[in-house]
Amino acid sequence: MTTTSYAALLRGINVGGHRKVPMAELRAALTGRGFRGVRTHLQSGNVVFAPPEGEEGDAGVLAGCVARVVEDRFGFPVDVVVRDHAYLKGVVDACPFPAAELEGRQLHATYFSGPVDISVYASLDPAAFLPEEFRLGDRVLYLLAPDGLGRSKLAEALGRCRLPAGTVATSRNWNTVTRLAELTAP
Repeated sequence: MTTTSYAALLRGINVGGHRKVPMAELRAALTGRGFRGVRTHLQSGNVVFAPPEGEEGDAGVLAGCVARVVEDRFGFPVDVVVRDHAYLKGVVDACPFPAAELEGRQLHATYFSGPVDISVYASLDPAAFLPEEFRLGDRVLYLLAPDGLGRSKLAEALGRCRLPAGTVATSRNWNTVTRLAELTAP
């Protein structure tokens, strides 16, 4: 039997010296709670794992487990989005922009913990932000920012839009998006 691999995307850790989570300690804490094959990617809260025996299948439950481990070990709450390999690969495959022609810093994916309707962004005039663009997918927002995220006026405007209550959002650049799909592959 093949075990499904997942990626946990932790929101807002190790940014500007705040909410520090050393990756080696995070790997040890998750392994100590029964998570298997725990690996991290970069220092920005990307963890690949197989779930504890008998806990496979519910990404929301797994996100809650990872969040509890972080809070217990590091002393602060953190939002977590968990996705399996099939979903992560689907995000890569469904990209509406020419990813192969872009640098990783020019394309981003914002993962949502639940569905987000396009009406959330109805107040934005897409033409006002060109050549920057965005598209919604299955619990993901694709952002094309040719000059990078740091200079993106569209990213700033998207961030001001009100998501449905309780929805967690966390962004990754395209290099990380594709790497997480690779790392969770069977």
